[in-house]
Amino acid sequence: VRWMMYWIVFALFMATETFTDLLISWLPFYYEMKMAFVIWLLSPYTRGASLLYRKFVHPTLSRKEKEIDTFIVQARERGCEAMVRFGRRGLNIAATAAIQAATKSQGVLAGRLRSFSMQDLRSIPDE
Repeated sequence: VRWMMYWIVFALFMATETFTDLLISWLPFYYEMKMAFVIWLLSPYTRGASLLYRKFVHPTLSRKEKEIDTFIVQARERGCEAMVRFGRRGLNIAATAAIQAATKSQGVLAGRLRSFSMQDLRSIPDE
């Protein structure tokens, strides 16, 4: 549980840091403060990640639990629909390509057969 709390808080920190890094990276000792914050999160003595998780993340997730569950169900349904739609489209493209290849090869085969005389065709052994 401790590691789960740490990784959730750390992931949120990294997500926000991606945007705020551009704005505040010019501050003196910015990288040192960032490193100290990560050590504070990780330290078993300060339990920073546990503190932040219990104070901010867990209450927010608890309040929005139904919305998150609804979104997950909708995303799953949309994902299945998209897979079916793309699967159908892929099968249609593959079938069209196969039909086109077959029609082109039939023309080549018929042209090849026309070039043989009946004498040439009789000389081919039957198997």
